[in-house]
Amino acid sequence: MSQHEPSSFKQTQLGYERVSKADDRCGTEVARLLQEKCLGTTPFQVYFRVFKEEGELECWVAKAGGTFSHLKTYTICCSSGKKGPKRKQGDLQVPEGFYTISRFNPLSLYHLSIGLDYPNTSDRILGDKNNLGGDVFIHGKCVSVGCLAMTDELMEEIYLISVEARDRSETPIFLHSFPCKLTDSKFKKLMALDPKQEVAELWGELKVIQDIFESTKKLPEVAYLHDGRHRVQGI
Repeated sequence: MSQHEPSSFKQTQLGYERVSKADDRCGTEVARLLQEKCLGTTPFQVYFRVFKEEGELECWVAKAGGTFSHLKTYTICCSSGKKGPKRKQGDLQVPEGFYTISRFNPLSLYHLSIGLDYPNTSDRILGDKNNLGGDVFIHGKCVSVGCLAMTDELMEEIYLISVEARDRSETPIFLHSFPCKLTDSKFKKLMALDPKQEVAELWGELKVIQDIFESTKKLPEVAYLHDGRHRVQGI
């Protein structure tokens, strides 16, 4: 590479000591996982699903235009709050809804971190407009106040997979955060927790997304409406 040629995103990330050491420790395992999905050097997309009640972060991968396949499920080490979306700074809530990964922090106070684009358009409409907060991450160190904390070892793997996806493709890394796995029975119980119908519409929209994805293994498009609700377009 000439001195005038820009570094790739991955090369830039590997220039940070923590990322380089993470690659030494688990880069081979990440390569193996991707190779199993025939993604050795191919551009690919990552999709994360968070299930708060179950404490799980699912990682799915797909080639451009293809269907997603399950890569791995990670156990969330620590989180805070309860079922329901984040509406303001300091409520300790992990957001619920439709997000993308917008930031990579190789110098995080919590080892390594990737950031959600919270607040999204819906959050800005429905949340506390003067006190929404921000800086919601998936990170290491196994401590959390409104974030999703992993062990450092698992976070290194998640970080490297995300770096690979970002390096090979400009396609956003989507993350959908659910209160729980929205089976019909769990959804019915969830609705009983919201007698005032304050978040029922969001949960219903999340269930539509989950059901479409489970049947097609593709992500439908989600558009924001003027009142903060979403329009989910099936495939």
